[in-house]
Amino acid sequence: MKRATEVVRVGRWPTAERIDAVTLPYDDRYRRRLRLLGDGGTDFLLDLVEPIVLHTGDGLRLEEGGYVEVRAAAEDLVEVRARDAVAFARIAWHLGNRHLPTEIASDRILIRDDHVIVDMLKGLGAEVRKVRAPFDPEGGAYGQHNHDPGHRHGALHDERHG
Repeated sequence: MKRATEVVRVGRWPTAERIDAVTLPYDDRYRRRLRLLGDGGTDFLLDLVEPIVLHTGDGLRLEEGGYVEVRAAAEDLVEVRARDAVAFARIAWHLGNRHLPTEIASDRILIRDDHVIVDMLKGLGAEVRKVRAPFDPEGGAYGQHNHDPGHRHGALHDERHG
């Protein structure tokens, strides 16, 4: 069986060497070892030294040569918007206080659907609606779901999260 033993971050691997892509939900993009089937039929084993968060556009280097591109699968989520910057910050604080996986952009927040949290957000004045979109939440300041030595808070991070 083919093995992917290295993750090369988006923009750093030769896309001309792409042999397949694999579309994964959020829960399957933080693994160390997992058998995967590429969208084009490539059967391979993700076999990393430690778990790493995979992001859309990352390349999984195969031992035999070539790369499998990572894509985030669309998932059922809730989009959260606010009337102004202060309300947006308040909503983000309440979500962070509950340690929920949360994707934050300049004009919206994405979370998984949870009727208790949605009711809380509505009570805070948030506009909420169900959406289907790829989910790439923040990793956490203390490393939860962010055991990624390449995770930087620079241009790449800003592109992905803002």
